[in-house]
Amino acid sequence: MLTLIFVVTAALFAAAYLVYGRFLEKRFALDDRRPTPSHADCDGVDRVPAQKAVLLGHHFSSIAGAGPIVGPVIASLAFGWLPALVWIILGSIFIGGVHDFSTLVASIRNRGCSIAEIARRHMSPLAFKLFLAFIWLALVYVLTVFMDLTSTTFVNDGGVATSSLIYILLAVALGLVLYRLKVRLLRASLIFVPLVFLTIWIGQLFPLAADKLPKLLADGLPWLLGGDPAKAWNIILIVYCFIASTTPVWALLQPRDYLSSYLLYASVLAGFIGILLGGFAVRYDAFTAWRAPQLGTLFPILFITIACGACSGFHAIVASGTSSKQLDKERDARPIGYGSMLIEGLVAVIALSTVILLAKGDPITGRQPLEVYGNGIGRFLETVGIPHRIGVHFGLLALSTFILTTLDTATRLGRYAFEEFFGFRGKKSRYLTALATLALPAVFVLITLRDPRGNPMPAWQVIWPVFGATNQLLAGLALVAIMVWMKKEGRKLGFLVLPTLFMLTMTLWALVLLFFQYRFSTIGVISLVLLGLAAVLVVEAVRALFFKVRKAGGNRLRSGRT
Repeated sequence: MLTLIFVVTAALFAAAYLVYGRFLEKRFALDDRRPTPSHADCDGVDRVPAQKAVLLGHHFSSIAGAGPIVGPVIASLAFGWLPALVWIILGSIFIGGVHDFSTLVASIRNRGCSIAEIARRHMSPLAFKLFLAFIWLALVYVLTVFMDLTSTTFVNDGGVATSSLIYILLAVALGLVLYRLKVRLLRASLIFVPLVFLTIWIGQLFPLAADKLPKLLADGLPWLLGGDPAKAWNIILIVYCFIASTTPVWALLQPRDYLSSYLLYASVLAGFIGILLGGFAVRYDAFTAWRAPQLGTLFPILFITIACGACSGFHAIVASGTSSKQLDKERDARPIGYGSMLIEGLVAVIALSTVILLAKGDPITGRQPLEVYGNGIGRFLETVGIPHRIGVHFGLLALSTFILTTLDTATRLGRYAFEEFFGFRGKKSRYLTALATLALPAVFVLITLRDPRGNPMPAWQVIWPVFGATNQLLAGLALVAIMVWMKKEGRKLGFLVLPTLFMLTMTLWALVLLFFQYRFSTIGVISLVLLGLAAVLVVEAVRALFFKVRKAGGNRLRSGRT
């Protein structure tokens, strides 16, 4: 039964790519004769044409992290796997994929500018500032959630901590070998890629237990950490984010992303083979309840819990931030923008499958999402003869490397948004803006956060609803900005109306519920602020759509459309 679910989902995604992807391509009139920013404004640094396969790997590894794994696991455990599966399929095809594709095309038609800059050009300077604020807040919540999840994983599995540290050292060494010793990529890959997988075995041999480095740090700062190794790991991760986001990209970011892509593809392949060959039965309930005690009602909470697995505003930042500047031809936007979202939807279904194979009441269901996922990958790899313990460790290591990549990328993008908002310039500004971006996540992961009843909870669990709402709201607002641009371009935008209204309705509804749930606590105030920012942005969009249409000709010329 699980095999059938997976095969049908994969078939639906393939059909959507061929049919609806072609519809989107025609709707935007993609033309390979029109020069993309990588050619028209090639600078040899940021704007450089990339081969389709290479850019697909970069874009997918950038948007894929813990989001399409953590969200589906939480939602399926709370509401059952069927509502989560339906939303992943429909969301990826008709909302998330459309959002990613549209943002990428809008950016290349506006000379590779960001979604915030598109809002400034076609809406107002105020919209530009508000978009930057949304982007920065979304990145702050990404850092908080993924940092806390990683520290908890490192405490629970010291082998993953060891493997992750060795992996970072390997990435630095690869950067030196490639850029300083000038060794060819293929030759270096034959050495470093096997070493990455070897770290899985080494980590199991020499686990960094909680009574080692993090415990020593926790005991050394009792006034701040209270002897908690998880908080000590959070400090180590904050330092890592600061260093990784301020060093040259060749020193860590590029080699690390390159190595992590192999773990990413291997984990997807492991899930694919395990589900197809394992013959696993569906054991978890398809539907459990309309209301989950820790989350709330299925509507609207399901749609902000499953974030990146169905739709994500973070993808708009990536699509308009880096990918649009490397797109070789306009028609490459379909595999890069739309195809990557469908692949990520498949990753979300694999994560969902790790819950489906569990019986209701299984002790694993009470653990954190990363452990549920790791256990599932271990079960899948057992079908090809790999011991369950090694399979679990591989799943957790792969996931931790994705998160480490996301932490660095989120900090770096947060820096950019902060610099753009305040107009900071100069080499030293990167250190100040990195510290400013990491300040709030540091506070959230080091203090004790509580649920509405006053019970202490892990930071990631408290922040996740706000993160999901902010992320999904950013997606809805990005679609609003794209609708304004398309209106001024004189293009039909009916296919965007329902996805935009749906995302705005669900996220604003969720924020209202969060405010009434948390009142004037930290989470409640954040929800209220987001509601206010969103309301102003929607008003700006309505003004641009219905009262500034006469300026469309000038905007059309500035967008570079021929």
